[in-house]
Amino acid sequence: MSDRATNYAAAMLAIAEAEDNVEEVGDELFRFARAIEGNDELRAALADQRIEASRRQQIVEDLLGGRASATTVGLVSMVVAAGRAGEMSKIADRVVEMTAKRRGHDVALVRTAIPLTADQHDRLVAALRHAHGSDLDVKVQVDPTVLGGIVTQIGDTVMDGSVRTRLSQLREAF
Repeated sequence: MSDRATNYAAAMLAIAEAEDNVEEVGDELFRFARAIEGNDELRAALADQRIEASRRQQIVEDLLGGRASATTVGLVSMVVAAGRAGEMSKIADRVVEMTAKRRGHDVALVRTAIPLTADQHDRLVAALRHAHGSDLDVKVQVDPTVLGGIVTQIGDTVMDGSVRTRLSQLREAF
């Protein structure tokens, strides 16, 4: 990760700690970063330096107002006003990693085709913790390109249980 993303993440984490809502802010930043990753038009608007910073901040407030904590709205607004919206995913991922590391956890990034129910999420977390042998912070991202199943990344290890991969393996076997 770039030093800039790490510096922004450290500052954001310090603010979230001062506000005593690290978990909430981390989750909201992660979800917002995934949302702008999946929306080219939104990402372009937030990163467009020709649009006044106040207008880009208003877009953030309109999107997140009532859906995220005031701390998260303020932090995202700051990043957007500074012209760093293009780095939002890196910054959010770094916040998640730093938060997990402080608790002695690893991060599992899980991509699914559809949202998981609470029961599915709980069973997935338990299975990943058992398989990994340590505490994990599990972050789930809905990714329609997965088609079915899940893809999990813990550090450099990727476990691909997607339908696409299974079909590819069957094709190769024939």
